[in-house]
Formats: sequence, C-alpha cells, structure tokens
Amino acid sequence: MTAPRSSSIPTPSSHQSAPTRSVSVRGVDFVYRQLGPEDGVPLILLNHLAAVLDNWDPRVIDGLAARRRVITFDNRGVGASGGSTSDTIEAMAHDAVLFIRALGFDQVDLLGLSMGGFIAQVIAAEEPHLVRKIILAGTGPAGGPGIDKVTALAIRATLKGALTRQDPKQFLFFTDTKGGRRAGHAFLERLKERTDNRDRTISLSSFRAQLKAIHRWGLQASADLSHIHHPTLVANGESDRMVPSENTLDLAARLPQGELVPLYPDAGHGGIFQYHEEFVPQALEFLES
Repeated sequence: MTAPRSSSIPTPSSHQSAPTRSVSVRGVDFVYRQLGPEDGVPLILLNHLAAVLDNWDPRVIDGLAARRRVITFDNRGVGASGGSTSDTIEAMAHDAVLFIRALGFDQVDLLGLSMGGFIAQVIAAEEPHLVRKIILAGTGPAGGPGIDKVTALAIRATLKGALTRQDPKQFLFFTDTKGGRRAGHAFLERLKERTDNRDRTISLSSFRAQLKAIHRWGLQASADLSHIHHPTLVANGESDRMVPSENTLDLAARLPQGELVPLYPDAGHGGIFQYHEEFVPQALEFLES
C-alpha cells in the first residue's frame, strides 16, 4: 500500500471544492475526498447503492466537516476507483477496511447509509477494534424484511425516471407527498452545486454487482447483532420504501448500545438529507459525547 497522494494539501471544509485524491490499495487506486479538521478520529462515510462521491448531500458533508474530519470514498470499481465491484457486502467491507488502513488510520467512526450501513455492520463485527462509533441511516440487518426487494424497486424507479425525465432518487428516497416532492427537488439541486472535478457515474456492471450484493444480504439469515458493542446511532425516515423503516427500529432494539433518532416524519430513505438541519447536530452530538 502507498501513502495517499496530495496528503500535504490543506484539508478544505467545503464539499464543493474538496480535491479528489487517490490512494493505492493493493495496486488499485481508490478515490476519496477529505474535509474538515486534520486531527481527531476520522469519520468514514459509506455510500448507498449506485452512489459516487458527488451523491452525498453537501449540507450533511459540510455540516459534519465543520467539526469533524470527514472522508468520503468510492469503493472498489465504483466511480473513478479502479478494479471491479464485489458482489457481496462482506467483500465490500473488506475493501473498505483495506482503504481505511491504506490511509494509515488505526481507529475510525463510520457513517453508513443504506448499503453503506450493511457494510458498516460487517466492519464493526469483523474489525471491532478499528471502529469507535457508528451511525446507521436508512439501513437494516441481514435478512431484514423487504431488503431483498431493492432490485425490483430500483429497476422500476429507473424506468419511471426515464419515462418522466426525473432522477430515480426522487421516487426512491422521498415520499410522494407535497413535502416529500419538495424535499427531493431541493436535494437534487444541492447535488449539482459541485461543478468542477466531478466524479464518474457508476458503471452498469458495478450497479449490477451492488444489486446482487444487496439481494444476497436481504436473503441471509438474521445476524447476531449482540456482538456489536459500539455506540450506534440509528436514523431513518418513517416511510422508507427501499429498506422499510421497521428495519431501523429492529437495529436500534437489537444493538446493545443502539440509540434511535425518532423517525423523521413525511420522510423516506433519504431522511437524513431531507432533515439535514436536524440530523447533523444530532450526529455531531453523538460523535462528540
């Protein structure tokens, strides 16, 4: 493994201007961006299905980076990272651990959204000493109800988006109410704020591999979460269609140190984006307590 490139560049605090860097992980370049203070336990963000660096809400990234070192990255085969995307959550978690260690970190906090939350659970279970605290958003345990239906939902939303010339995230991440549609539109506009040095969109082969991994996760036997003793904050909207919100309640109940954020009203899978003004202070308070 080699040291991160451009490691001498001062760390910016804006998602809009953060440079895209890379680090070699067993001969494969993983791209990432780092924001916020240079010191303290880094917060590693694990992304959702089909997402690349530019799919994190700037309000969440910048809000967290105001007080924490925040690192977003593309896992193997995703966006501008090299290699081929794994088709199991466990392999994705192993790649994420290799990335974290390639940056030289011995302990990190994790924020996993949706598929990223699956990955975070595996990392915490298999590498307990690497993790200090965890935030799980819009996610669920292995074998959780409805998770195996994500492929069908994603395909239908993609087709609907093509027919209506809308981003599928409008249907998948937000409720079909006046408030949900307004929140979805605002979120999608925020994603356009970064105009320079944008990431590559996900490839079809990578998207397919991720769908297969999620489907397998949904069909797995229920995991024993009692072995994950890390303080864990669990958040979601009350009407998540992709990973049904009952999974959020289940996680909070089954994790020994699980702490539930009351489900955000009139919100779905993208609840932490829709309610970023509430979520960011809650996350920072949890991480700093």
